[in-house]
Amino acid sequence: MSGGRLFGAGVAVALAVTLLFLTLPIAAVFVDTSPAELVRSLREPAALDALWLSLRATGIALLLILVIGTPAAYGLATRSFRGRSVVVTLIELPLVLPPAVAGIGLLAAVGPSGLLGDLVESTGVQLVFETAGVVVALTFVASPFYIRQAQAAFGALDRSWLEASRTLGASEARTFLRVAVPAAMPGLASGTALAWGRALGEFGATLVFAGSLQAVTQTAPLAIVERFGSDFTGALALSAVLVALSGAILLAVKLLAGSSVVAGAAG
Repeated sequence: MSGGRLFGAGVAVALAVTLLFLTLPIAAVFVDTSPAELVRSLREPAALDALWLSLRATGIALLLILVIGTPAAYGLATRSFRGRSVVVTLIELPLVLPPAVAGIGLLAAVGPSGLLGDLVESTGVQLVFETAGVVVALTFVASPFYIRQAQAAFGALDRSWLEASRTLGASEARTFLRVAVPAAMPGLASGTALAWGRALGEFGATLVFAGSLQAVTQTAPLAIVERFGSDFTGALALSAVLVALSGAILLAVKLLAGSSVVAGAAG
């Protein structure tokens, strides 16, 4: 066998092993237990509470990320200033933080005894062991995913579009809303999907910072871990839902990326 064919065979084997290793555990979630048992487990009040809390908390977190993160990403993409690389690094740092460290950091920053604990308490907002704390944790770990993608989307825009809008008399705010955001929408939508997927699967920071109280702070990932030892079928049922949602998010990202490529080629 020639060197080229040998290498090709090695690549094929490596791909097959990778595919098997990465897909078998996911497939096992759906085939290890019958669909009827999975559906029955999902009907339990605790499971429904966890799923509803995850959807509600991630929805609020995404809203905060979009409202604050979009102009922040636009500023990073369109402005040059001293220390910009440091700012970008600090914003992206939560991407690589261990989840437990993120939770400890939130406690040290805005917990009852944290740096801003008194300020938070003065507003009447309770974070630890409260749903609001879940939202804060999800926002902290997921926002860098959106901001990074949004920054890249804004940075890829043709600057002449923005300059033409300003030349025609539009304010920078109007240019941002009417030109930059629509033009960068595929990238912003992809970033939204990625941030939502990260928030949906968040576990460690939420547990350390907000705890795991049913219907209050126990999200679906936390409920899965709680059921692992006593109700494995229930854990599988919640896992199946999260796998399905994650798959839908990934598919949406692929479709958005594909549509942006087609639109770019057509343009």
